[in-house]
Amino acid sequence: MNKKSIKAAFVCAMALTLCGSGATSLSAAPGAAQGDEGQHPLHVTKECSKYTGAAGSFCTITSSNLAQIVVGSTVTYDQAAGIPAGILDSNVILDTGGGNRAIGRCTLDLATGLGLCTFSDGTGDLAGFRARVKVSPPTDGLHWHWDGVYRFDDDADR
Repeated sequence: MNKKSIKAAFVCAMALTLCGSGATSLSAAPGAAQGDEGQHPLHVTKECSKYTGAAGSFCTITSSNLAQIVVGSTVTYDQAAGIPAGILDSNVILDTGGGNRAIGRCTLDLATGLGLCTFSDGTGDLAGFRARVKVSPPTDGLHWHWDGVYRFDDDADR
């Protein structure tokens, strides 16, 4: 065998190995999304009377089913609404006080009030916090809703 055929055989063998392991991992848990272990429902309401659409404005948590997100916590938006037009797309800080914060990102359609927020980590009591919530507008004229799932990383130092 010459060098080209050895190299081609090696590349082909690696490709088959990678494809085979990918197929195995995809079929290992049909119907289940990877990373769903340890997730719990998250339901939060917030009122946004102090939110102006400017960078730095905030909303205040009025209820939460998660003990670490206390009533009175704030969600501060780092970017202004309307950039791009018709959308709020902003980094956010969920601040529950005492150095307990989570960082995330929220994107919201300003016409419908529907959106998505994701949180990727935090400090203090929110260390290792991960969440994905759908945002829906007030049905009572005041309280916005977050409904989704959360988990804490096992290795987080809380």
